[in-house]
Amino acid sequence: MPDTTSAFLSPSARSAKVKSPIIPTINTWVRQHPGTISLGQGVAFFSPPQEALAAVEDRLHEKQLDLYGPVQGIPELVAALRHKLEQKNQIHFDQGQEVFVTAGSNMAFSSLMLALLDPGDEVILLTPFYFNHEMAITLANAKAVLTPTLENFHPDLDAIKNNITARTKAIVTVSPNNPSAAVYSQEELTEINQLCERHGLYHISDEAYEDFVFEDAKHFSAASLNNSADHTISLYSFSKAYGFAGWRVGYMLVPAQLAAALRKIQDTILISPPIISQLAALGALQANTGYLQTHLNEIKNSRTLCLQALNNSEVLQQTVQSEGAFYIFARIQSRLSDLETAHYLIREHGVATIPGSAFAAEGYLRISYGALTSDSVDTGMQRLIKGLQQLT
Repeated sequence: MPDTTSAFLSPSARSAKVKSPIIPTINTWVRQHPGTISLGQGVAFFSPPQEALAAVEDRLHEKQLDLYGPVQGIPELVAALRHKLEQKNQIHFDQGQEVFVTAGSNMAFSSLMLALLDPGDEVILLTPFYFNHEMAITLANAKAVLTPTLENFHPDLDAIKNNITARTKAIVTVSPNNPSAAVYSQEELTEINQLCERHGLYHISDEAYEDFVFEDAKHFSAASLNNSADHTISLYSFSKAYGFAGWRVGYMLVPAQLAAALRKIQDTILISPPIISQLAALGALQANTGYLQTHLNEIKNSRTLCLQALNNSEVLQQTVQSEGAFYIFARIQSRLSDLETAHYLIREHGVATIPGSAFAAEGYLRISYGALTSDSVDTGMQRLIKGLQQLT
């Protein structure tokens, strides 16, 4: 028998540096405890609009579905996305920017890291960060530079400036934010974008939750700024606003000078985005505004009930807010670590959350209310609060 412990047969040292993803661990624990209410994974409770399903049904027998497609996406979807970006995000296509359709926005970010980074390069991530971003940076043999935010989880410009080095290639912003639910202001994003311009860096703006903003918060796309086209990259997703998580459709807007590199990478990894999913996405863009607004109203109601329950419970170390996305990032009082707390809550109380340590914020829990309905929100909060009360 060959020696399977040989260094030649081991996974790469690069992959060994990547932290194991937390979501599969949480999902395993949930499967072991049927009936668990999930406040964990960031998915919406609703299904895709009928227009998306109809678009697929109408073309289900076309030969096109059986073939490879264009590497950047089918022309009709790319054109529709350009129109959406112009009208909704106020982005002007006057500097040759290009749209790439991807198998989700996570893939878009991973491809970008391969296009932008050489070994030893650095990317600034604001903490708490989205863990898949750190994973992608590490897989590219580069370094994620973790940069603290202010107490309200908004950007700390001085901290960002202090972490820029000769190896820095990009600054990443996620707004609305996963996991903190902060929504960065136009002024904050403008300052970061202009900082990138002055230092010759890319500003990567992850806007997957652009439709989920509450009360006075407003979403802003950095790529709509004047003089931003050469250094601004924008990431978007169909998973959240259209209930498309399983269809795997995302897209990115990139400066012209990155297009050739990204075509090489996308052709290597994906060849072309799945055409059936792209047709569904094209249909989703035709959905009337009432589709999303109805679901947003339900999510807003869940948000209100969750915030009221938690802030009245005395199980947290501080009052929580949720400006956007569909999360609450809560600092807990627990005699256990946050990972142990998450396991305990599933095992003993039938409610799932994500530990803050997965986002570089030990002592927090990310609570997702996007998957909750009016029937499950009260029960989910009761289980969570009861479990946390027993750990203080």
